[in-house]
Amino acid sequence: MAKPPNGIGRSMPRSNEGMRLIFSAVVGVMLGYLFGISFPTVNITKLHFPSSIISYIEDRNSGITTQTLLNHAWASANNRKKNNSDSNSDEIPKIYVPTNPKGAERLPPGIVVSETDLYPRRLWGDPSEDLTSEPRYLVTFTVGIGQKANIDAAVKKFSDKFTIMLFHYDGRTTEWDEFEWSKRAIHVSVMKQTKWWYAKRFLHPDVVARYDYIFIWDEDLGVEHFNAEKYIELVRKHGLEISQPGLQPDRGLTWQMTKRRGDREVHKVTEERPGWCTDPHLPPCAAFVEIMATVFSRNAWRCVWHMIQNDLVHGWGLDFALRKCVEPAHEKIGVVDAQWIVHQAVPSLGNQGKSDNGKAPWEGVRARCRKEWGIFQTRLADAEKAYYLEQGITPPNSTAV
Repeated sequence: MAKPPNGIGRSMPRSNEGMRLIFSAVVGVMLGYLFGISFPTVNITKLHFPSSIISYIEDRNSGITTQTLLNHAWASANNRKKNNSDSNSDEIPKIYVPTNPKGAERLPPGIVVSETDLYPRRLWGDPSEDLTSEPRYLVTFTVGIGQKANIDAAVKKFSDKFTIMLFHYDGRTTEWDEFEWSKRAIHVSVMKQTKWWYAKRFLHPDVVARYDYIFIWDEDLGVEHFNAEKYIELVRKHGLEISQPGLQPDRGLTWQMTKRRGDREVHKVTEERPGWCTDPHLPPCAAFVEIMATVFSRNAWRCVWHMIQNDLVHGWGLDFALRKCVEPAHEKIGVVDAQWIVHQAVPSLGNQGKSDNGKAPWEGVRARCRKEWGIFQTRLADAEKAYYLEQGITPPNSTAV
């Protein structure tokens, strides 16, 4: 018998296959329609996924299938809908709490955490078991590698009740790993910056709120005669909110107020040069400490931080204005004589400046310091004058620092 032509022999299987595809598509559309009308409307943004599903998203090897994911979502949506219909048929009001911190008004107060801390945390385990201790005090040093040995000696004067924080202005941090304490310290490194630049950016009052006292110190301080915990005891005993250790009289001394006195624990007033103090309760004869080794209470620092200008980095003039953050200033600002230090006057940060017109780097830094002092004086005087005028009060003769 003769075979039919090839084209005719293959046409019937192709026709059957096409019919099966069409039939499958029609059945699929019908099933999809029936499934869609029977599936309740669900707002996907309101679906709450169990922790097992979150784990699935994070770990694709968990073995959970897409069908399992949909099943959990379906059950969660049904339960939520049932609970809502049982308790209240009206829409749940949106959260808005105006007494929350700015920007957090839409959060329930119970979830708001407005303060933080500098305590390191583990990457594993129960969070409640992370901290074996919570230091009550913070000491910061702004450092370069050239003062490594001096800082090592200084840090050893502070017990484990202190968090140690180093601000590295030369960018060299790994060299400090030779010290055991350095492995527990907080290291922040930004090239060629001062301690007030760091303080403004990394010591916000809500960040250091766990600490009773904050030490903001230079790197060139000799601490042979200093004990940090005894210092804290004296500060508390004499009610000092802003303080510094007394300075060894024979070197690195600028003001009589900061000069150590050997016959007392603390002093709050002094005799300065004739004509320098029109009011015995004002700087530099009272209510005054320098900014090289300043110690702030938590409350005082909250005020001082806000007074630090964002663009003025050397802090000149700030020491004359600290009195505005405590009241009465001549009682709450003082020098602790019984715990004293030596100012070594090492111009290390000054050498981080830039030579200009044949001048040494430190000369440009010093010129900037003086300029900032004048700018700060003007800003503070103008701000106080504007406040008094707004209140309808005649400004005092002088509010300058």
